[in-house]
Amino acid sequence: MGSAALQCGQSSVEYGVVCAALAFALGVGMLDDSSVLRELLNAFQLAYQKFSFAISLPI
Repeated sequence: MGSAALQCGQSSVEYGVVCAALAFALGVGMLDDSSVLRELLNAFQLAYQKFSFAISLPI
């Protein structure tokens, strides 16, 4: 088999660990409304509202 077979799937594990660490770091201070993760979620929500409004306009 070789070393290539042993490393198969390693990048997905590393990606999962990095994403979990990032989510934990952003979510640590989610107790109040001024946390980074809460602000990010609010920005995504506002951007989606603007996008869906623009899509619904007639041509």
